[in-house]
Amino acid sequence: MSGVVYFLYKIARALYLAHIPLLPALIKLFIRVIFACSLPYTAKIGENTILGYGGLGIVIHSDSIIGKNCIISQGVTIGGSSRNPKVPEIGNNVLVGAGAKIIGPIKIADNVVIGANSVVTKDIPSNVLVAGIPARVIKENININDYL
Repeated sequence: MSGVVYFLYKIARALYLAHIPLLPALIKLFIRVIFACSLPYTAKIGENTILGYGGLGIVIHSDSIIGKNCIISQGVTIGGSSRNPKVPEIGNNVLVGAGAKIIGPIKIADNVVIGANSVVTKDIPSNVLVAGIPARVIKENININDYL
């Protein structure tokens, strides 16, 4: 099911980039109503990204940047904060656990695992596992394939 949501996002994004009005907004609305997922066509989401459980409960800010080969589990929020409207930039090969919140103008590097229900408010370096509220590095020098 997550493949359907991502496929619809790619169509809406292509239409948006081609300056075709209305259709991207209709696709976004369809995704919102049918899949309970806020996946704006203005967000930049890399190839092969997987949205857990068909994107159920995922909220992504319209200016967010997400790299390639990411897995975003259900109930994840990626967005700005009331104090700072800038949004996260997520690298390649990032696994975001269920219910995690990634908030503010932060950068998450490549090959990172974010534990379920973690709240990430600071930059995260490459090849680490983070968890907690607020999220902190639990393990360094991880092999991302061990977590997939």
